[in-house]
Amino acid sequence: MISRRDFLKTSSFTAVGLLAGCRVGRSASGDNPLKKKRPNIILIITDDQGYGDLSCHGNPVLKTPNLDALHAKSVRFTNFHVSPTCAPTRSALFSGRHEFKNGVTHTLNERERMSLETVTLADTLKEAGYTTGIFGKWHLGDQDQYQPDKRGFDEVFIHGAGGIGQRYPGNTCADAPPNQQNRYFDPVIKHNGTFVKTKGFCTDVFFRQALGWINKKRRGRQPFFAYITTNAPHGPYIAPDKYKQTFLNKGLSKNLAGFYGMIVNIDDNIKLLTDKLAQWHLEDDTLLIFMTDNGSAAGARVFNAGMKGKKGTPNEGGTRVPAFFRWTSVLKEGVDVDCLTAHIDMYPTLAELAGARLPAKEQIEGRSLVPLLKDPTAKWKDRFLFTHVGRWPKGADPDKHKFKRFSVRSQRFRLVGTNELYDMDADPGQKVNVIDKHPKVAQKMLEAYEKWWKQTRPLMVNEKEPVFEGKQPFVINYEQQLNTKGIPDWVEPKI
Repeated sequence: MISRRDFLKTSSFTAVGLLAGCRVGRSASGDNPLKKKRPNIILIITDDQGYGDLSCHGNPVLKTPNLDALHAKSVRFTNFHVSPTCAPTRSALFSGRHEFKNGVTHTLNERERMSLETVTLADTLKEAGYTTGIFGKWHLGDQDQYQPDKRGFDEVFIHGAGGIGQRYPGNTCADAPPNQQNRYFDPVIKHNGTFVKTKGFCTDVFFRQALGWINKKRRGRQPFFAYITTNAPHGPYIAPDKYKQTFLNKGLSKNLAGFYGMIVNIDDNIKLLTDKLAQWHLEDDTLLIFMTDNGSAAGARVFNAGMKGKKGTPNEGGTRVPAFFRWTSVLKEGVDVDCLTAHIDMYPTLAELAGARLPAKEQIEGRSLVPLLKDPTAKWKDRFLFTHVGRWPKGADPDKHKFKRFSVRSQRFRLVGTNELYDMDADPGQKVNVIDKHPKVAQKMLEAYEKWWKQTRPLMVNEKEPVFEGKQPFVINYEQQLNTKGIPDWVEPKI
């Protein structure tokens, strides 16, 4: 497979041809198959918000009018799947292949670091002439060589670890400064290598910084890719009082009120974003995507859209998430696509729309969604998607966990472990095990999983147990800056 270094050195290489009968790439032409002009791309990913955590999906407690409005104007992939936890999903999305093949088998223990050989989506878009920015959560390695400025991003405005203020003993995965009582308010953020003290609630800060950057870029002729990746509504469930109170008044627990309050705050920021796109006349030139990184964390106990499982499980509720694609005047509005799709499809999709060239086909496992964006009724060949929760103990042999907490999904069936099979068309809630009725289906899925594991196991590069030297990069860099030039206040951008 071509290495990331070779990819970035190469000015011309072969685009991927066909994968499982579907086109997943194209040569760099500066064009795209939906419109002459390449779109700006805004990709929003929230953390731990599940499919059922939106009112447009039937949540009886939560009101998300602005996400509902986005839903109404989008092509909606209603059978879209990600990984069971956050860093794995981000790794799969930015590589176009299963996270384990990038070495990401956990969210910490040095196993959240995306292989340095991986050519990222940001690399590909940048090579195609896009300017790129990340705002919020990275969580694919806190060591300098793994940071987004080394992985294709021009503008970097992030916290460390998996959440603001998180710090894990014995891990390089650590934010700075250490835990504080109101860490979601006025957080310290790393902006292009310099820590700054922001003002406000974290989600508001990330959206405002992203919009300030977009405002600067919109007058140029260069297309942009803005990756807005909130740490909300991940725990701890902290939200501004005005957002929590409605749910406390309904008798919900403090944690649920905080969780739902963070989502309502996200919803308000969606309105701010869409209003600005309209004001700046960017709607016709911008593909806006909303999705989440795994199943619901806290909300599943209230409403889970009839699904079994939540974040951290190999069941439907652990992997099925919302995925809305809005491109005004180009894509159809209010259309549902029920084909089996996934995070690994995002890379080839955006590359094709950007007229970009993909890395070697050995890396890209996903399929471009462009045929379905053009025609939601287009034929879509069935395939298997493989899910493994990972997260085995530090130092454990992965092969001993091969048959633990895994599943295989096709358009119709979900195999969970070695002895549970569910007909997802007839039984979306996974209530009836039909393995005895369809033993050949189960056997075929299990055989495919065995083959997949064999291919994947050698690529789990982080299982070599790197030695932790007691150095947490964000903490060290923060303390060095604090002791030399201090921590400046964030200059809030004009929007």
